[in-house]
Amino acid sequence: MSEQLDVDLVVVGAGPAGLYATYYAGFRGMSVVVVDALPAPGGQMTALYPEKPVFDVAGFPRVRAQDLVDDLVAQASLADPTYLLGHRAVELDEDDDGVTLRTDLGAVVRARALLITGGMGGFTPRPLPAGGEFAGRGLRYTVPRPADLAGKHVLVVGGGDSAVDWALVLEPLAASVTLAHRRDAFRAHERSVEQLRASSVRLLTPYEVSAVRGEHTVAEVDLLGPDGGTTLAVDEVVAALGFQADLKALAGWGIELTRRHIPVDRSMRTNRARVFAAGDITDFPGKVRLISVGFGEAALAVNNLAPLVRPELAVVPGHSSDSA
Repeated sequence: MSEQLDVDLVVVGAGPAGLYATYYAGFRGMSVVVVDALPAPGGQMTALYPEKPVFDVAGFPRVRAQDLVDDLVAQASLADPTYLLGHRAVELDEDDDGVTLRTDLGAVVRARALLITGGMGGFTPRPLPAGGEFAGRGLRYTVPRPADLAGKHVLVVGGGDSAVDWALVLEPLAASVTLAHRRDAFRAHERSVEQLRASSVRLLTPYEVSAVRGEHTVAEVDLLGPDGGTTLAVDEVVAALGFQADLKALAGWGIELTRRHIPVDRSMRTNRARVFAAGDITDFPGKVRLISVGFGEAALAVNNLAPLVRPELAVVPGHSSDSA
């Protein structure tokens, strides 16, 4: 028999923005169901880089990603939400009174409004063009436990935030760290790149991986650069080439998409009357994709959808200290 739940708000995505939105909806007096395809809350932070330090959250000069998630879960618990983890949202119907969301495991959620905080939606790592057959045998796409690479010779491939961050995290742990990027310029945050250039990490730019060799696990990597090729003896390759988003479900819900993002207005409303969005998945002029921005968007969305949930609720809330 299908599980059926009737609540004020259903949040799709249990990453930082979704967890904060859950807390805030509870503060506004709403009942909440949170749906996420991953087995634990935290989104990409838990699944991909739980040990990575995070610097752009107000009030925290530096915070470990998993510690931030744990605190967000504790904060969200004040709303007493129901979590449907390991559930992929697959079907959405909307009428004048609310929305009905169905998951791949048979759960049915009836709510007055829907908030999408799904980051990049379903995501899979972009494969390394050469050497993909070594995945799980010295080639990895994420580093959930940096300590596993302690004492090893590591090659990081990529030029974005994940590549630079992992290179810096691994520098004090690994026997050596080399970072190869196909361009001279990096896409990572400027401060992180400055730290990288000042570190002991060996930089090879512009270089691309042309071959990966080894008997059972990775042993050597061939790199091709402007002046020819070079071969590195390595124990581990971290391919940080980004992720491919899967937003097929959203397209099937009749939600307008701009490439891999959802356009929203200033109230964080999508093109559907009772569907709102917040966090990295949204797009609007001047959009900045930071965790701190996602928190603000989550609060905007919850406050603007509040009158849809309960007509007596105003968009402008009171202060949280008033209800202490």
